[in-house]
Amino acid sequence: MTRLPLADGLTRARSLAEAEIRAALAHNETPVAEAMRYAATGGKGLRAFLVLESARLHGIEPQIAAPVAGAIEALHAYSLVHDDLPCMDDDALRRGQPTVHIKWDEATAVLAGDALQSLAFGLIAAAECPPEARIGLVQSLSDAAGVAGMVGGQAADIAAESAATPLTLPEIEALQAGKTGALITWSAMAGPRIAGADPAPLRHYGEALGRAFQIADDILDVEGSEQAVGKAVGKDAAAGKATFVSLLGLEPARTCAAALVEEACEALAPYGRDGETLRDAARFVIARRS
Repeated sequence: MTRLPLADGLTRARSLAEAEIRAALAHNETPVAEAMRYAATGGKGLRAFLVLESARLHGIEPQIAAPVAGAIEALHAYSLVHDDLPCMDDDALRRGQPTVHIKWDEATAVLAGDALQSLAFGLIAAAECPPEARIGLVQSLSDAAGVAGMVGGQAADIAAESAATPLTLPEIEALQAGKTGALITWSAMAGPRIAGADPAPLRHYGEALGRAFQIADDILDVEGSEQAVGKAVGKDAAAGKATFVSLLGLEPARTCAAALVEEACEALAPYGRDGETLRDAARFVIARRS
C-alpha cells in the first residue's frame, strides 16, 4: 500500500475518522448529537493517523481501519469535552472555537461526552476485522481510557493542583503516561492488534511519542499564543502546577523531547524505510505550534 506524506496522511485520517462519526450520527439532529459532531470536528487527527498508519504497516487497508480511527477520535473528543468543563480545567476555548459547554450548556456537554465515549466502542464493535481483534481493541481501549489510563491520569492531575507539595518528575511522568500517553500508545498499537501481529515495536514508539507530545504541550503552554494554540495558555504556571518545563527548565525539556523523538524513531527499525511517515509524525509532535 502506498505510503502518504505526513500532511496528506493526517488530512486523510482526520477526514475518515470524522466521516465515521458523522455516519454513525446520521439522521440524529438532537442537540446532543449536534454537540458530538461539533466536538469531533477539527484537531490534528494524530491518533486517527497513528491507527491508519500502523495498520498500513501491517497490510490493513484504510477502509478496514477507518472505524477504529473514528473510535479513537470519538473517545479523544469526549475527553476534551469533559476536560473543558468548569469542574475540571474550566476552559472556554478549544481548537480556536467555543468549548461545548460554552456553545451549548454544561448538561449537553456532559451528555455529548458520555455519548462520544459510547460511540467509540460501538465503532470498534462494527469494524470488519476478526472477532478476536475487535475484542482485543475494545478491551485495550477500555484499559487505556479508564482509571488505569487516561481517567486515572486526569484524576492525578486534578489532585496535584491542591497538593501540599508539587509532584516530582517521576510522578509527572506516571501521570502523563496515563492522561496523555495511554491513548497515543493505544493508537500506535491498533494496527498490529488488527493484524494479529507483534505490537512491541509500536508500543515502544507510542510510549516515547506520548511523552514527547506532553513535553511539547508543556512548552507550548509557556511559549505559545492563544491564537496559535487554539486554547488558553499559561494556565499551568498561573496555577503553580509542576510540569516538565517547571522541573527541568525550558531548554532541558526541549532536549528531553528531542531525545524521546529519536527513541521513537529507533523503535521503528523493524519496519525499515516503510516507517518513515511515522518518524515524520514523531518529529512533527515537537515542532508543532498547536
